Amino acid sequence: MEFTHFNEQGRAKMVDISEKDVSFREAFACGYVYMKRETLNMIVEGRIKKGDVLAVAQVAGIMGAKETSRLIPMCHNILLTGVDINFQIMEQESAIRVEARVKCIGRTGAEMEALTAVSIACLTIYDMCKAVDKGMVIKNIQLLEKTGGKSGNYKREEEKPWEK
Repeated sequence: MEFTHFNEQGRAKMVDISEKDVSFREAFACGYVYMKRETLNMIVEGRIKKGDVLAVAQVAGIMGAKETSRLIPMCHNILLTGVDINFQIMEQESAIRVEARVKCIGRTGAEMEALTAVSIACLTIYDMCKAVDKGMVIKNIQLLEKTGGKSGNYKREEEKPWEK
């Protein structure tokens, strides 16, 4: 496998995508925030003093997707056509599953934007709740699926388990 992010001198470069075809691209990623059961209950019941944790995390995730190229040095700035963030309360595991689906029409994919959206949403949940639970753990941020582009489609055969 050849790495494309190095120039002739072996230094980092942004890949030239000007010759790639414009196509519809979509990426789907997820991650988990584990916490004390009481913290999860406070989120669900709206008792976190900073406000509606999931509403703020949803907006933060969308903003994170839009800012990916400013955060990840070699990422291209892409025009997103859609970003959707969803949450699943996992009472048994005392966790929140964060999902991001990102869509674009362009010359490069949206995988990094989906992963960044999940990461920022998870970090926002931590920030909103750290006053009551500094022991929260963010785990298993992963790309689940991507479509479009020269490399074709990808679907993770098995999601890495959400384990404590």
